[in-house]
Parts: sequence; structure tokens; C-alpha cells
Amino acid sequence: MASEYVIEMKGITKTFGSVVANKDVDLTLRQGEILALLGENGSGKTTLMNMLSGIYQPDRGQILMDGIPVAINSPEDSKRLGIGMVHQHFKLVDVFSAADNIWMGKERAGIGLNRARYGEIGEMAKKFGFDIDPRKKVRNMAVSEKQTLEIIKVLYYGAKVIILDEPTAVLTVQEIDKLFAVLRKMKEEGHSIIIITHKLNEVMDISDRVAILRKGEYITTVDTARTNEQELTEWMVGRKIDLNIERPVVEKTRPLLEVRDLTIKNDEGAVAIDKVSFYIRGGEILGVAGIAGCGQKELCEAIAGLRPIQSGLMIHKGDNIVGLPPKAILEKGISMSFIPEDRLGMGLAPSMSITDNMLLKNYGENKGPFVDRKAGRAAAQQVIEQLGVVTPSTETPVRRLSGGNVQKVLLGREIKAGPNVLITAYPVRGLDINSSYAIYHILNQQKQDGVGILFVGEDLDVMLALCDKIMVLCHGKVMGVVHAHKTTKEELGLMMTGALDLTNKYEDKPAGIARDTNITDQELRELEAQEGGGRRKED
Repeated sequence: MASEYVIEMKGITKTFGSVVANKDVDLTLRQGEILALLGENGSGKTTLMNMLSGIYQPDRGQILMDGIPVAINSPEDSKRLGIGMVHQHFKLVDVFSAADNIWMGKERAGIGLNRARYGEIGEMAKKFGFDIDPRKKVRNMAVSEKQTLEIIKVLYYGAKVIILDEPTAVLTVQEIDKLFAVLRKMKEEGHSIIIITHKLNEVMDISDRVAILRKGEYITTVDTARTNEQELTEWMVGRKIDLNIERPVVEKTRPLLEVRDLTIKNDEGAVAIDKVSFYIRGGEILGVAGIAGCGQKELCEAIAGLRPIQSGLMIHKGDNIVGLPPKAILEKGISMSFIPEDRLGMGLAPSMSITDNMLLKNYGENKGPFVDRKAGRAAAQQVIEQLGVVTPSTETPVRRLSGGNVQKVLLGREIKAGPNVLITAYPVRGLDINSSYAIYHILNQQKQDGVGILFVGEDLDVMLALCDKIMVLCHGKVMGVVHAHKTTKEELGLMMTGALDLTNKYEDKPAGIARDTNITDQELRELEAQEGGGRRKED
């Protein structure tokens, strides 16, 4: 009799030294279903899938395909069995075309000699509803195109079981809808899909069943139609969590920092930010939305003083601070903290302990020749307790921590510095839902303390709930600044792709107020009264 399941993982255990990543985990996958895999950071989701894809081998347990035990000792074994994994970080060669990235996996592929590969791969893409040019170089692709290419690649080599690790992390709403449409089509064709995601709304939308892991152990598997987001969260965390993100009303101050006509280049010398203008106000969270690579990274680095500014102004209390060193900016009364996207490359020193990374922020304030490690250790312990950092001690090198715990250390250090302007890029990327909501709470506390926050995010649901206003970038230009409570995900998605431009919402603003700044009606009227002019364009 044929097995009900295409994949069965029984009693899977995997350890790394003294760390138990998976302990006696059971997982089943039916043919033609989409299974969501949920769990907090460090719950063992990716490790479990890496054993299915041949990257790791279990210390104990058994894997069956169609009821028959199999040995998956390498990615080649996994590929031969019809299992393909699309990793969160793409495995593509930038200088090759889409077709060549797929074709080079064949034995004696003969890249550049067989022109038939373009038609062959193009036809396969059309079959599943993918929109991709087989001749296009990877370096010229958008993130969504690269992800599409990774999926086509595993399909091309006959994968019937497809694993997707955080596939929507950097996609717009429209791109997510398109991806889900493709996944449903693949399901209809008989493919079985496992999707790892932190976004519960997506789990409810796309999956048939949900499997939950907690601290490396299997908790349960439920039918999606018979559960809800609150119940899934309780299984993941082990206790009740309030899933509502607060947006406290705070009396906003005058701008702490005004950015006017800012132009910045990227590492290749191309314009990354093109004449962007906005305010950062105390007691306000200004979100920045955009497709990955549209200039968010360069904007944050320039404001923090880590990237040269080609032209434009950054004004604090009437003074332009462009080009000033951080110490001079601090002396002018603006204390800035920056939480970069690259946690270990830019935010922290990976080989140093948590304590020493805490000391990096203010070691220059020591009056004597010795650093006060006692104070640094106390600060590290406070951050560990406040944010729930999982670590053996304060002296553990941060490179030994998981990605989520690294982010907690970085965020905790920057907030502890007491900034009045906080620049944060993807502060909850890689964090589980419990830790993410703790971060949102901390950001709201900073807002209530009068801190001005620039929040670069990727989850539009979170931005709509957390931010006061949202500035949307497309190819380095501002498409508009909207009030979070007056817009929708669909409108933001259209702006992110350049299909909707709301920069002309206001015209004839007073001198010095760029048309795309995040200014409210009341603020505009006040400035008009002060400067004598300007009118609002009728909606």
C-alpha cells in the first residue's frame, strides 16, 4: 500500500557540540500540499530542513520517502531524490545569465555553446507562470527575479519536494501575491512544498498544514483551516502573547533633523539616493519602505556619517552637519544611534565578547588609561536580561550567537546610549515573533521619550501598525510620504514599484520645504503662516 506521506522524518536528532539543535523531531509532508514550518529563533527549523537537503546528516532518526527509508548524505543525494531547497541567501553567480545559472549544474553543460538552453528554460518558466528572461544577467536582476530563478533551478532538476526558507522577506505585496500564485500552481501540478516563514498572515494564506517547533523539539502539526494566528503563537512561544502593535500618540516636537535634497552614491559609483528630503521629528517613527536595493542602506549610512554625501543638506537647529565628524555632531546636541543592516560586518566586532562590544560605544569617555570593564559587563547583563539574549555569559564572543541574538545585542547597545535620533535598518530581521514584539515595544518607549526614529522595514503590516508616517523609495527617489493610518499595503506596494507617485500631493510649499517631505496638514499651515505662502493641492 502506498504511503500517505511523500516525506516522513522520524525521531530526528542533531547536535552541535553541547547544543541540541533538534531533539526527536517528527515531521510529515503529503503529496501536493503546502506545509508551513514555524518556530522561534533557534528552534531548529533551518537545521531540520538542511538535513532534508543533505547539508547536514542527523545523529539519530530516520527519513522516509514514499514510505521507503532513504539516506541523504549530500546535496547530490537530495537532488537525486527530487528534493530542492531555496535558501534565504541565494546561491547564484552574478556574472552568469539566468539560463547559465541553471545549466551549469548539468554534467558537461557547455555553457555558452548550447543555445537551446534559453528556449528550454524559458518554456519551463512559462509552464509554471514565472516571468523571467533566461538571457538576463543575475547582477541586473531584482530580488524577486533572483528568487524566481532559484525556484526554476530546483524545478529544472526534477524536484518534487521544494523547501523555501523565508521566501517573502524582501518582496513587495504584489511580488508576494505573484509568488503565492505560482506556489499554488506548483501544488496543483503535484509538488509538495515546505515554507519557513515568520509571517503568520502568510501562513494562514498559503499553507494547508502547519508544523511547530519549540527549542528544537516538535510540538504539533495542525490543519491551517482549524487554527488562527493567536493559537499558532502560543504553540511557538509556549505562552500567550498580545499580537497587537501599539502606536502611542505622542506630542511631536519640531524636527530634530531635516534632510534636504540629499544625493548619495552607492559602492559602484551609481546614484543610490536622488535628491531625497524629509524630517525626523522627536516623538515620531518615520518608516522607510522600498524594494531591497532601492537606497535604504545608503541613506541610513549617510545620515549616520558613514558614507559620503554628494550634495544636499542635513540641518539641525539651523546648522548643516554634513561632513562633520560624529564628535562634532554630538557637541551640537544631536545624539545619534545607528543599527545597521549588516550586524556583524558593521554593527559589532564578531570576535569580541558582548561586554567588549558594549564598551565600543563609549570607551573614549574613560578618563584613565584603563577601560572600565565592570560597567561594560553590567550593561551587557542588563541587555541580556531585558531582551532575552540566549548566551552562556557576557563574555561570549558575539560570532557564537545566533543571528537573532546578535541583533538583540546590537539594538540593546545602541538604545542604551540614550540617543535622540535612532536610525534602524531591519531591526527585527531574523527575530522570532516574541523577540520582535519586544523590539516594537522598546521602539515605542523610545518614541514616548521624545526620540526621533527612522525605521527601515520589510514587513508592511508591521510598518502600517508601528509607524506614524511612511516614506516610500523607488530607485533612490521618493514616491511620497503617507500617513500610516490612511494608506494600505496595496498603495505602498504600487509606490515601491514606481507605479504610483504621490510626491505631488502638495505644491507651492513655503521656501525650504521640499514637496516630498513628511509634513502634515497642520504643520504645513503653521509654516505657511510663518513664511507667508503656499497652498495645498486639492485631493
